[in-house]
Amino acid sequence: MTIGTIKRTISLFILIVGAIISLIPFIWLVRSSLMTSTEIFEFPPKIFPEEIQWSNYIEIFSIIDFFQYFKNTLIILVPVILGTIITCCMCGYGFARLRFPGKNIWFGLIIATMMLPSAVTLIPTFLMWSELNAINTFWPLIIPAFFGGGGFFIFLMRQFFMNIPRELDESALIDGASHFQIFTKIMLPLVKPPILVVAFFTFMGVWNDFFGPLIFLNDESKYTLALGLLQLKGSYASDWHLMMAASAIMVIPAIIIFFIGQRHFIEGISLTGIKG
Repeated sequence: MTIGTIKRTISLFILIVGAIISLIPFIWLVRSSLMTSTEIFEFPPKIFPEEIQWSNYIEIFSIIDFFQYFKNTLIILVPVILGTIITCCMCGYGFARLRFPGKNIWFGLIIATMMLPSAVTLIPTFLMWSELNAINTFWPLIIPAFFGGGGFFIFLMRQFFMNIPRELDESALIDGASHFQIFTKIMLPLVKPPILVVAFFTFMGVWNDFFGPLIFLNDESKYTLALGLLQLKGSYASDWHLMMAASAIMVIPAIIIFFIGQRHFIEGISLTGIKG
């Protein structure tokens, strides 16, 4: 057995162990969703339920307005993904390919926002939307996505645009193309992998967002899925088996989307930041 084979075997073993450890919370979630509340808290804990409770998944829809919460989540999710992709691509292209006064200063300020905790801007943001009479509407959760989508996504797209040879821009400019035409017809088709990365991270952020809807939405009919699941938690008792079942249902779309686009997702992560 060569040293190279031993190293590969050890690396493979470590990856398998890491994968198993990462899957434990998901396995525990699915296992708990098929139990009664009593079985979940038994000690020593059971690995498998005595009787699989498929009825937990059916009972959810009779206790909470699951489809209304799902609809509300989509109303927020779709425009946020579109807004984030469009504006972060435009900002990334501008910082990577255009020359304008103070470009490095503005980019530094954008990067600095990544170090600013969201709690610091919470009260001013709430007061601003309150003055605009937008509390208890979806607008505070949607409109910010159309202003760059966040420093991380702008940085991600900038790094990828910088990897594209500048000869493409120069040739297009010589042929009479505008920067808008270069951006839409040449650059965007070349940055599909990072766009999918941005879309995936945005999806995960909106799909799992609990704090935003909690702050801005007061009407239960406007709750998202993440906030709507809180209705299963009572003041004196909680339906933990139903909460686990509902959480398992919420995880499914994220898993499906990841497996569908995992090749492009991993490609986008691996190529971002490589300069050559």
